[in-house]
Amino acid sequence: MLRVAELEAALPSITRWRVPGGRSVDWAALEADLGTALPSDFRSLAEAYPILVIDDFLTVSVPRPGAEASWASESREDEILQDLYEMGDTEGYVPFPRPGGLICWAETNSGDFFYWRTSPAAPDAWPVVVRTDNGDWSEFPVGAVEFLAGVYRRTLDVSGMPRNFPGDDPKVLGLSDRID
Repeated sequence: MLRVAELEAALPSITRWRVPGGRSVDWAALEADLGTALPSDFRSLAEAYPILVIDDFLTVSVPRPGAEASWASESREDEILQDLYEMGDTEGYVPFPRPGGLICWAETNSGDFFYWRTSPAAPDAWPVVVRTDNGDWSEFPVGAVEFLAGVYRRTLDVSGMPRNFPGDDPKVLGLSDRID
């Protein structure tokens, strides 16, 4: 499993948003509400960084301290994925909390979604599944941090994504942990 430091090497502009001392997400509460543990690489990323927006295009949705129940609820009630599933447009993938169901952890402003497939049972073995806005589905046998590092190192290609993804010099914006 790739460490956050390796993502920082692949995407250096991310480091200005690192939260010294961590963000103190209540993982026990979040995972109890969600009904499953989450991958350790994602937990490390979420402790180190707020919600990240890369190149004003890809948003990595990490839970906010104090709003863990909201993140869990949104993950369980993914209306877009549920609609696709009901229309038969998920290529055999199912929404969480069904066994092996998908949990979204990132999306783009053009309608691409990045999920984990919650099977096998061990969260650190969950693969990344991508559904692009044009309906392409791809699965990668890596975690979220390794996936992002591969995309921004250009060692991992996601078919169906825009030609200019990823950008040549990606900029990262970190969104505040304030809850309004």
